[in-house]
Amino acid sequence: MEEKKKEQETTADKQEKRDESVKEFGQAVLDHHIHLISIIGEIEGHECLPSTSKTTKYEHLLPQLAAIEDSRDIQGVLVLLNTVGGDVEAGLAIAEMIASLSKPTVSLVLGGSHSIGVPIAVSTDYSFIVATGTMVIHPVRMNGTVIGAPQTYDYFRQMQNRILGFIASHCGAERERLEQLMLDTGMLTKDLGTILVGSQAVEEHIINEVGGISLALQKIHDMIQ
Repeated sequence: MEEKKKEQETTADKQEKRDESVKEFGQAVLDHHIHLISIIGEIEGHECLPSTSKTTKYEHLLPQLAAIEDSRDIQGVLVLLNTVGGDVEAGLAIAEMIASLSKPTVSLVLGGSHSIGVPIAVSTDYSFIVATGTMVIHPVRMNGTVIGAPQTYDYFRQMQNRILGFIASHCGAERERLEQLMLDTGMLTKDLGTILVGSQAVEEHIINEVGGISLALQKIHDMIQ
């Protein structure tokens, strides 16, 4: 009787910790030792965004990804994305960490994975996008004071080369084609860039397959086995 009571308390504690992890960090350890990470809202960099904005904080994700790599229990990682993009440096740091994991990784683009969310979506071993999911590829933007000097243009170009280089090295799209999509003038009314919906991202060889959560989980189980 006492052993059964202890077992129930242990199960309740585990559920409470899981609920707290989902609430605070958008993360959970699923059954079969798969770690779930959700990247939602705006990716926050070195400056805190307003409390009214939904954000993904890189200072939460980076230590967690390091712990996942070192864990003997976790066998795979599933990344859910619904992000408008955000800080370039923070986004690339997350993407590099996911790409360098030795454990099987799968990403699933749900509502959207825009801007710096694109490198994160392709950083996994295999990627999915739902039929209504979107990806927006556009040049680097900067807020605040911009100095009109050649060095500013060189800095923007360097940032774009880092992003293009990462995406091209982690998916089947050619760098030249990605740059064409990034600099397209005919789709976005107030900006350069391209919107890819569902199967269009697969046709451009950026995402591997159109599918939902069942296919994503099935894929990561197959990769683990």
